[in-house]
Amino acid sequence: MEKRLRSSLQSSAEEFLTSATKLSLKSSKPSLKTLIHKIKPSSDLSSSLPISLSHSISDAIRSFQTLLLQPNPNPNPRSPRSPPTKRPRRSSRSSKTRPDCEPEPDPHPDPNPEEDKHQLLSKLQILACIAQLCAGHPANAFPPLDLLPGVQALHDNLIILESDSALVSAIANLCEQWWKEELPGRESLISQSLPFLLSRSLTLNKKADVHRVYALREAFTCFDFEDESIEDLKLLLIRCVISPLFLKTEEGRKFLAFLFGLSSQLLKEVLAVIKSQIPFGRKSMLEAYGDVLFRAWKVAEGELRSEIENGFLQVLIEGAIHASSGVFAASIRRVLGGFINQRTTAGVEKLLFQLSEPVIFRSLQVANSNVRQNALHLLLDLFPLEDPDSTKEVKDSLLDKQFFLLGKLLVDDCPEVRVVAVEGSCRILHLFWEVIPSPTITKLVTRIFDDMSHDTSHEVRLSTLNGTMYLFGNPLCHQFLNVLLPRLGHLMMDNVLSIRVAMADLVLLIRDIQNFHFHKVVKLDVLLSTLENDQPLVAQKITRLLMPSYFPSKETVETACNRCTTLVKRSPMAGARFCEFAASQGASLKSLMELVRVMITLVLPPNNLDEQQVEGLLTSSSNLCNSLAGESVFKKELKEFFDGEKLKCLIAAAPTGPAQSCVFNIVSTVSPDDVAGLLDECMHLVTNCSGLSKNVEKQSEVRSAHNLLLSCDAIDGMLEALTALLQKSAYRCHIKYGSEIKNLSVFSAKRKKSKSSGKISARQKHVSGKKVTSFEEDYSVAAGIAWQIRDLLVSVNTRKAILGSQTLESLLICLKVISEVSIVQCMDYEYVDTFPVSAYTALALHLSLQNVSSNKNDRTDSSGSTLEQTELEQALDHVLNCTEKLCGIGDSGQSSTVYSESKHASDKYASRREKRHREPQTHASIASDSGNVYTEPKKLANKVKMLTAVQRFMVDAATIGFAPQSQERCLRSTSGYIRCVISTLEQQPREQIDFEEEDLKDVVLCLKSSSTYAAKLLNLALKDATEASPPPAEASDLANDMLDLIISIELYLGSTYAGHVVAAVKPWVPDLILALGSGHIMKQIMGEESQTSPADRIRVHFPSWLLILAKTELSEASEVRPEDDGDSEPEEFPAFKKLLTMIVKLLKENLSMQGVFGAIFMIGATVGLEKKNFGLVFGLLRFVCLKIFKRDDREWGDLMLAFLQDIYPQIEREIEEECDEDGREKLEKAKDLLEPIWLYHLHETGRVSMMEE
Repeated sequence: MEKRLRSSLQSSAEEFLTSATKLSLKSSKPSLKTLIHKIKPSSDLSSSLPISLSHSISDAIRSFQTLLLQPNPNPNPRSPRSPPTKRPRRSSRSSKTRPDCEPEPDPHPDPNPEEDKHQLLSKLQILACIAQLCAGHPANAFPPLDLLPGVQALHDNLIILESDSALVSAIANLCEQWWKEELPGRESLISQSLPFLLSRSLTLNKKADVHRVYALREAFTCFDFEDESIEDLKLLLIRCVISPLFLKTEEGRKFLAFLFGLSSQLLKEVLAVIKSQIPFGRKSMLEAYGDVLFRAWKVAEGELRSEIENGFLQVLIEGAIHASSGVFAASIRRVLGGFINQRTTAGVEKLLFQLSEPVIFRSLQVANSNVRQNALHLLLDLFPLEDPDSTKEVKDSLLDKQFFLLGKLLVDDCPEVRVVAVEGSCRILHLFWEVIPSPTITKLVTRIFDDMSHDTSHEVRLSTLNGTMYLFGNPLCHQFLNVLLPRLGHLMMDNVLSIRVAMADLVLLIRDIQNFHFHKVVKLDVLLSTLENDQPLVAQKITRLLMPSYFPSKETVETACNRCTTLVKRSPMAGARFCEFAASQGASLKSLMELVRVMITLVLPPNNLDEQQVEGLLTSSSNLCNSLAGESVFKKELKEFFDGEKLKCLIAAAPTGPAQSCVFNIVSTVSPDDVAGLLDECMHLVTNCSGLSKNVEKQSEVRSAHNLLLSCDAIDGMLEALTALLQKSAYRCHIKYGSEIKNLSVFSAKRKKSKSSGKISARQKHVSGKKVTSFEEDYSVAAGIAWQIRDLLVSVNTRKAILGSQTLESLLICLKVISEVSIVQCMDYEYVDTFPVSAYTALALHLSLQNVSSNKNDRTDSSGSTLEQTELEQALDHVLNCTEKLCGIGDSGQSSTVYSESKHASDKYASRREKRHREPQTHASIASDSGNVYTEPKKLANKVKMLTAVQRFMVDAATIGFAPQSQERCLRSTSGYIRCVISTLEQQPREQIDFEEEDLKDVVLCLKSSSTYAAKLLNLALKDATEASPPPAEASDLANDMLDLIISIELYLGSTYAGHVVAAVKPWVPDLILALGSGHIMKQIMGEESQTSPADRIRVHFPSWLLILAKTELSEASEVRPEDDGDSEPEEFPAFKKLLTMIVKLLKENLSMQGVFGAIFMIGATVGLEKKNFGLVFGLLRFVCLKIFKRDDREWGDLMLAFLQDIYPQIEREIEEECDEDGREKLEKAKDLLEPIWLYHLHETGRVSMMEE
């Protein structure tokens, strides 16, 4: 190849170019470079080759342009007259074997423009390469002016050649080389190449392209940026301003700064783009803009510099002060940081002072707290703000002014401002401690430590600690801090967790600083108390703090163990938590193993320790065992250490229940071999469970026993013992109350002996014994067992054990019987508990879930004889039946007519007072078996708890969808429960029910839960509704009852507790609205016969919340509160009003629901007209016209207009017939509200009409 090229080169330049263009660039480029670089300046080729090259380039480009203008003669690519490229070569050989039917190839095929284009582009690649080799000749053998025409032709046609990326890249490289070598005519080679390189850098995102653009930056000065034709290039430059690549690279930032000096108009556009990016830019992007602006400002002069200073930086400073949000202000300050961080550069300090001084001091004292906060942030960034050209006296005066304002902002009314002031003051002290006058330091620091550390805002107190830790970065502050730090000690007992964490971090920080003693900052007793009682995060930090003192790694193991045991003896529970976190804070596991041995040895009798110390040592050992058991080596050592004899001694030495619980935990963790004696103790603990449901400490002990029994595979034996006790209680329920036991034979049937029953001694197999006990005692044991069953169902392993137990059937039957008695008798006996119901329902739920997951396999164990997949439905039906019995007892407070409801709501105080005089006081309480008085408030508390437990079961069953056919009954039952609670509240003997504090908390908590469960049921009912299957009418009833319940709670328990219930209902308000209007929605969709009329349902049970709402509206409408028959209503229902405000706000956002919701009030007003309750009519219509709809809103929907058509003529008739002046006045007011809407639709739209009498 090289020989042919050399031969053609010796012949002529034209021959050389012709030969070269027939080769591929990749194969010929090395040969071309060698031959061209060998040409000497004295050779004839030095003058002939550039001329021939220019002609060849021009000819090739003209041919290419001609092909671009020609239409494609072969638009159909399948034409047989366009043979494959290589077919002519094989034609001679294939002609002998071509079939007779195949046509002969056309000797003059049609031209293929695409192929011609490809060949021309390949030729231009070779020519461009030759041009670049000539331009870069080491001896400059070729005159640049001779090469320029060809290069110019390539550059000018760069756009039409863009289909070949390799060619345009080569042309751009050639133009770039021409500019860098400053060859003649280089200005003519940038108009196309520079935009190409800019576009390439923005598209490919390569740093090399940014480097190339920056290297050619001077070429941009050749453009006239005021000319309209430059717009495309300006757009590319603007894109560079927002390109992350240009902002990230050093040369990219330099290039962007260079752009500022090209044109004043371009400068304004670039600044506008930067300003638009500030609200959304990332931190790195904003900091890059600051750097770019500073670079541009430093080199700018005259008008351009003034534009940056006064047209941009001044706006930024004002924006940083008046920004609408703290985030936006921080973004602006990041851009300004490009100048603030370069304030040592000449002129920067002066510039910042001139721009900020006129506005910043004034802004620090304005009324708007956001402006003060933003201005303070800016002042802290600029501190010290001073004029470098002013005198020392002026500088000192200005500095005093800044400290004065800073001190003033430390006591600002806004907590957010105080937070910034505290942290900013500490930052200033850290940076400028040595130059700030001592009186100023003392004043600032004293105020922070004495006042800010006691601030009412926890964020300010936290900022005090953060600022103090920042001060430690300056060693000059240490002596001062050593004196003041004890004033922060109280923060270790702060009620905010984040402050206690920060305080622990501060104490950890000073522990490692010379001459500081952490126990002087926070007393050791305080540290130990915090370690004992605080959250794990704080306890871990205190453990790390105390490690060098109480378990030092630099001392011998014996010394470390002695110190740790000393800590446990001094503060047993603090020492136990120290041991809990010792491993995670770096203690050696080997040393901890030795510590376990030491502690257990101390506990073993005889010992001279008190009960608390023994309990602390055992708790510590249990925590250490948990840490060590994760390593198999140490677990093996622990297993060997805790032999059977030692465990018996530990149980004998454990003086309290928690101490025994720790022994059980150790055994559960270590799993030693000989645990027979401990199993007996565990069984004694779990079976002796009277009062367990209310004894939190004992519950923890029982859980430990459960874990031990589970680890020893003795859980089945425990379940057998517990079932036996439950059988006894269930039988006594059967005898005393006649509770039905369907499968009584199960009680006496022989069961297969479980594997674990042999591990339990004989004394535990007679847990029922022959001891005579009262029913109350047996029930208390049953409640304790029920608590255990429910607790065991929480854990996966114990749940599997229960569901796979042979006693499962007996367990269910017993719990069913005891649950029935618990529900029905809860109003008669104070000791009745909800846990039997909770355990029974939870067991039924988990059993159903298990059956569903294994429905493809039949149960093979003996417990499957009567357990079917319908167990959940049976349980639900059973508890609902029992609860209906409970709600039917003495439930005479429900009325079926609106008149009685209204009368009761209006005269409730008088009627309740009369009832108290009628009823003997002996009915207010009942004495239990133990002699305790069972008061009415306690009865109410028990009843509410029981109803809430049943409601929870209903919601759980409905949520998992196992009882879809019971949905209507669940809704109906929930309505009944709520009405029952309302009735019970109304029947209480005093206006304010005299609850004990704990009972009141329980009642309010249950009412909150009950409201949430009811709302969840509504949600499920509405979610499943379709046009074919509308929501049941009971959904609307339940929604009304929920509002009635809130009214009753506010009336009888107070607005505070009603507010708690409203807060619980808040997330479900949309469901409440939909449920209230569901009857009207489905009536519109399905017609009149779809379901019972909503009006009929309201007439049957008129909601009391409508009465209260009407009365509040009457109260707002008149200056004097309307009089009632009897005692007056409370002046306000703030919680109920708050709920109504939520409802109205949601209705404003969903106009389609306004008419549906308003229909409820129109029905209420209609009923009020029927019963002559005109106050009710006016109050409800006022709410509709002024709250649901706007006063001037006349565009009512069809549903509302249908009610308007009915009610407006009735009001007119009642006004004519009414004799009572007060009633006529209320009707007149109601008519005035409706009249504009009536007349508008009567005369303008015709959607209502006058009806003949």
